[in-house]
Amino acid sequence: MASNADPWAIAPLTAVDLEGSGAQDREDEAILEIAVVPLAISLPDVGAAYTTLINPGRPIPRRPWISPGLTSAVLATAPDPADVEPELARRINGRFIVGHNIGVDWRLLHRRYPQITPVGLIDTLRLARYLKLGTKNSLGTLIEAMALTPRVEELAPDSQPHRALWDTIATALLLAGLINSGWPHGISLGELLAVAGIDLLRPDDAAQQDSRNLAQNTLFD
Repeated sequence: MASNADPWAIAPLTAVDLEGSGAQDREDEAILEIAVVPLAISLPDVGAAYTTLINPGRPIPRRPWISPGLTSAVLATAPDPADVEPELARRINGRFIVGHNIGVDWRLLHRRYPQITPVGLIDTLRLARYLKLGTKNSLGTLIEAMALTPRVEELAPDSQPHRALWDTIATALLLAGLINSGWPHGISLGELLAVAGIDLLRPDDAAQQDSRNLAQNTLFD
């Protein structure tokens, strides 16, 4: 395990994105798709990526927030949640999860798979807000602003925005882009966690604090 003093790029990092049935389902929200992409010296290791649909065990109605292509017919032939868990645990346990607004994904992942045990969370949304880049902080907008969209399309040619693999690879590339923008001479894992880390046990705390900071900044800009 890398120490906090080590460069961030050698830490055991894994980008994760999942697509769910929607927060309106509350405790019944299901994971419909997940992608897990390890980072190797700051870059996504696409050859070692894992992505799968997950059968929610019930029909999923068509709604605007359901990602494209995730229909009940497609999901009906996907693996059951229990069949996916061992592979997710093997790829995530003992590593830092990187994601865009990762607190949301982590809450659902932890709810459905409480035995999965990463060592920490790193949020590219929180990192982008810290850097104040002068653009909207959605994943798509940031990727466009950093001219990373062609690279994402190259690495995920069969995916698209708002699907798990595309968003996971985009997040992995975004992390390196944000760090290079804010710390061109490098940053340690501890420094990265200080500005973009989220508590595994209280993922909402960081999001609430970021919202308060953003509101204060808006008042005094």
